[in-house]
Amino acid sequence: MDRDLVDGVRRFNRTVTQRIGALDDAFLARARPLGQARVLWEIGDGGRDVRELRERLDLDSGYLSRLLRGLEADGLVRVEPSGADGRVRTARLTEAGRAERATLDRLSDDAAAAILAPLSDGQRTRLVTAMAEVERFLTASAVEVAPSPPGHPDARFCLRAYFAELAERFDEGFDPELSISAADAEMTPPAGVLLVARLHGEPVGCGALKFHGDAPAELKRMWVARSARGLGLGRRLLSELEAHAAAEGVRTLRLETNRALAEAIGLYRAAGYREVAPFNDEHYADHWFEKHLGGPRTLA
Repeated sequence: MDRDLVDGVRRFNRTVTQRIGALDDAFLARARPLGQARVLWEIGDGGRDVRELRERLDLDSGYLSRLLRGLEADGLVRVEPSGADGRVRTARLTEAGRAERATLDRLSDDAAAAILAPLSDGQRTRLVTAMAEVERFLTASAVEVAPSPPGHPDARFCLRAYFAELAERFDEGFDPELSISAADAEMTPPAGVLLVARLHGEPVGCGALKFHGDAPAELKRMWVARSARGLGLGRRLLSELEAHAAAEGVRTLRLETNRALAEAIGLYRAAGYREVAPFNDEHYADHWFEKHLGGPRTLA
């Protein structure tokens, strides 16, 4: 990694943590650190499962337990078994906790206004615009992409969402039975691979490969949740699928797509895929693409 880039990130982190008061034991002049204040905010009025809290905040379970115990000792939080599943613990705000959260919200607004106050109108706009850009890139860097068994609940969620979106966007709807298959066995090594993208533990995208020996491999089931679009996740999934294909010795990748998926078509073209003559009889395809990865195929 470029040393100047690493130094830039560290310099930014130091400035932000100091400016927002993350170094203070009493965040926003309250009797608790930033970690406890953030947990209070995330629990919210409706409560939140402890496991979900841990995933959303990317916290070690032991550290989160200590934060929750401190909030319980102050009478702000109550942790109890979930009514739906006794094995699941849910954190809820007490009446005092809701009052403290409201106070923290007001003080946070004041702190944000204090950052903006010394700046000109133009500087304020530039700062908030830059913050939104930084937030987008930080969110993108938090996405994890990894192979998944097609039967895993997160994979199932992605595939159901993929089918539902195609049914919504295609002029004639979408019936998987009319489409070229990408069954579980075809997306399971060594026949293929399915990648699932997760953000804070939640599935937000997927993509798959079907291998065909020395013949071109197929790209299938490319999908990104609407909530995660704009993060460059489609390009990242495509790059990681290409890397998996190259590692298997694949020299050529192929895919087909529907004219309704204009953003996908743009992604493939930008990534170096060229439109070719139809190479299969996919019922829903209007465009066929191909990309040569190069390099000899290594046979085991």
